[in-house]
Amino acid sequence: MNFSFWKKHGKRQLHTIAFYNLENLFDTNDDHLTLDDDFTPNGIKQWTPKRYEKKLRKLANTISRVGLNDGYMAPIVVGICEVENRQVVEDLIATEPLKNEAYGIVHYDSPDERGIDCALIYNKEYFKLISSEPIHLKVHQTDGSIDRTRDILYVKGTMKNETLHIFVNHWPSRRDGGTVTSPKRMKAAQTLSEFIARLQEKEPQMNCIVMGDFNDGPKSNSLRHLKQENGLYNPMEKLLTPNRGSATYKGRWMLFDQILISHSFLNYEKGTHSFSHANIFDDYFLTEFKGKYKGSPFRTYAGRKYLGGLSDHFPVYIHLKYNT
Repeated sequence: MNFSFWKKHGKRQLHTIAFYNLENLFDTNDDHLTLDDDFTPNGIKQWTPKRYEKKLRKLANTISRVGLNDGYMAPIVVGICEVENRQVVEDLIATEPLKNEAYGIVHYDSPDERGIDCALIYNKEYFKLISSEPIHLKVHQTDGSIDRTRDILYVKGTMKNETLHIFVNHWPSRRDGGTVTSPKRMKAAQTLSEFIARLQEKEPQMNCIVMGDFNDGPKSNSLRHLKQENGLYNPMEKLLTPNRGSATYKGRWMLFDQILISHSFLNYEKGTHSFSHANIFDDYFLTEFKGKYKGSPFRTYAGRKYLGGLSDHFPVYIHLKYNT
């Protein structure tokens, strides 16, 4: 067998699982139940159909290319966050080149005051949906009022007849300061941990994938809690360096976007999927090409200023190898 044939055949056993914060993927309509006024044609952002369609094209192109350097096809499963509603996800998968893939959608409206949610798109030819539900977060503001934040999305399905439990997260932000808001993210970690623990009681060796924008780094107490309480492995820990991450803040790299997996993926039994590797998809076309922020994610807006980019986050992904 020649090397090129072996390499191509090996790639066909690799399946990409990805996560991407889409940076405010809003439609252009005003939803009177949420704080989306900025993202309308007459709003502060001057968010027009032309700008919306441009962002869709760029995001669809990016998602289709995640993991292609090592694999041979677009991601089988992609967790996404900062989507306004199901329709924007429908619009996304109907945009070239994603429209050529057999993507399905899992989405629930969350109580977030801005109306942004988590969702999952999946290739229906490779991932078979069994069930799904939102996991509600009960967190409070410092004044004791309810913080209307995003739900955690739980999706159960099969890939090559092996059951996967997937959780898509977008934990409370650091807008009011990292230290002040850390209890909210710990509450999110505890809520998720307790949900997973109930599943693990029935299925101790369950295949668990926890992905999201956690607004916390790999070494934070919240992520450590998940690892310790639920026996999860975080392959993203080694990816954060002073010169690399999934997003930047004041010139400093962060890795808030991560994918954690259960130890069941660290096996090589025939007929199962095993972890191959993890990475940040930070190709040059996703970055600022010049200036002060050269190399950072090419975002759609900087404050009120329209830049025309994709997102202020890079996608992250893992490859699972099917053992034959």
